[in-house]
Amino acid sequence: MSHRQPCTSSLSDENSSEVFIIPGLQEEERAAVQKRSDQVLRALQGLHVQAKQAPVIAVLGSGGGLRAHIAYLGVLSELRRQGLLDAVTYLAGVSGSTWAMSSFYAKDGNTEDIEAELKRRFDQREWDWRRSLEETVRSARTLENYSLTDFWAYLVVSKQTRELQDSHLSSMKTCVDEGMMPYPIFAAIDNDLHAAWQKEKSQKTWFEFTPHHAGYPALRAYVAATHFGSQFTEGRMVRQEPERDLTFLRGLWGSALASLEEIKKFIWDQLSSLREKFALTYQHHPVEAGTAVARTGSGTGVLVELLDLVMAYIEDPRSPRIQEKLQGLQGALEAGSRGDAGEPDHSWMTEVIQNWSQISPEEQEQFLEHLAHCIRRQERVLAQLEGTAAAATFGDYFTFLLKTGICCFKWEWGTTHNFLHKHGDIEDLAMHSRELLHLVDAGFAINTPYPLVLPPVRHVHLILSFDFSAGDPFETIRATADYCQQHGIPFPPVGEPELQECSRAPRSCHILRGAGGPVVMHFPLFNTDSCGDEIQSWMDRYGTFQLADSYSVDMVTQLLEVSKKNVEINKMNILREIKNVAREDRTIPAAVGERCPADTVVDIRGSRTVSVEITNRMDMTSKDPL
Repeated sequence: MSHRQPCTSSLSDENSSEVFIIPGLQEEERAAVQKRSDQVLRALQGLHVQAKQAPVIAVLGSGGGLRAHIAYLGVLSELRRQGLLDAVTYLAGVSGSTWAMSSFYAKDGNTEDIEAELKRRFDQREWDWRRSLEETVRSARTLENYSLTDFWAYLVVSKQTRELQDSHLSSMKTCVDEGMMPYPIFAAIDNDLHAAWQKEKSQKTWFEFTPHHAGYPALRAYVAATHFGSQFTEGRMVRQEPERDLTFLRGLWGSALASLEEIKKFIWDQLSSLREKFALTYQHHPVEAGTAVARTGSGTGVLVELLDLVMAYIEDPRSPRIQEKLQGLQGALEAGSRGDAGEPDHSWMTEVIQNWSQISPEEQEQFLEHLAHCIRRQERVLAQLEGTAAAATFGDYFTFLLKTGICCFKWEWGTTHNFLHKHGDIEDLAMHSRELLHLVDAGFAINTPYPLVLPPVRHVHLILSFDFSAGDPFETIRATADYCQQHGIPFPPVGEPELQECSRAPRSCHILRGAGGPVVMHFPLFNTDSCGDEIQSWMDRYGTFQLADSYSVDMVTQLLEVSKKNVEINKMNILREIKNVAREDRTIPAAVGERCPADTVVDIRGSRTVSVEITNRMDMTSKDPL
């Protein structure tokens, strides 16, 4: 069965339930870009640039955590103030820059309001941790494919940016369809293809999101943005899932904020903090006797034991302390229901606990999942019998913590259904055999989204690349040049001695030109023009994994100003390059193997999802407490 569609196929129809493989731009993007070109021509006239045809200009923002988020907002604000943003066709970002982009489009590009709101949130240290926790618990309770990305999005990124965005990516269509704002592209990578990226810089590693579609640009294979996360088989949707909100996508796009060990430590600290907040909450608000929660034995003592059990499991799944924690939990459950006729009997746990060190890790995990399910079900059944509402219960919190613990142990991120599963038009076995994908921050590959704007299908002539990265501000140029060389993609030639010299004393703007491909203007955030001899001091002050609590409103203001300055002092340079590309022959040479038929992925990571089921794979039989 074939699902190959012509280049004019539509993806944005919310009733469409197919996978689309499109040779050129998908129709909605093509139409939006065409309308944007009319706006670009009007903007160029206002800038006194003569052009019969609008050049395609792309602005790129690198990763860099909260530093990138704030600095990219400053860049966009100054581009708008200087009249340059209306000449831009594409806006793309990686990691922290995607946070800025989502804020920018959520406010319809009103940079004055965005800046004022940003400063207010940091001045008041605003963060609704209870709502953030509720969203995380809800995700763990309702999602089949819960992963650390959910935890990261709602409890880390929301705190870093000090906002929860419940709007959706598809809602941006309103402002881009008429060409009033640049067309946005948000970057991610397929982490299952990590080995293929390390070995051969596989183009199939890159995954993109726009208001209209989500998918693999190397394969030209997409689904509608509203259907990202839904389940597909043989090119057609078999189960629709609700569109994920921008808070979740921010977590997916921005998860590479530090080293692996720093991220693990940060997650552990967040869970430890939650444990303390849980304990304090239920000490001051004890469970009322006779309620459904109390009748399951799930009082304050049980909650603390549950938390201690999960924390011990996260710290070391094979620790003998886990057996002690299980015994403590069983004792608390029995104490909570003792003396009440007909209450659940928890003796079914005894045999498993006694044999804990003899059963396999898979069986241990299954037992904990079974335990979580049973506690949740007890609370809900009793609540229904009593006619009371059961919102976030102890069982829900236990499920959330347990799933998070399992994800920490498995290091499970960005799990979602593979929309190419069993697709007949995809020849690469690695791309259509997996039921699940694991999408993560594109900064793990290249910390700027060059691979998404360089394909000739987008005809980009000028790239303004703003770099907010930690370390060498030219590493993204070096990595992109290597990627393009391997795949025959036109990119200005760069030499290592030149890059090293630039890195030692970066200026505010470096221009790269070549015989083919776009002109690249590269703007390091901290440079000799704006920071003088204090570049390192600026970099230390605004570390890419610096927590939001360490940012004062003055720090936010100063970071905005230094990022704006890079645009302001280079306005004439930008205008000169726009004039050059506006009058030149703008035919972009085709890349060798644009659809990359020989770029076959062989080595992929295994797919796994964290679920709570009662399948009872253990040799022993656990009595259902109900």
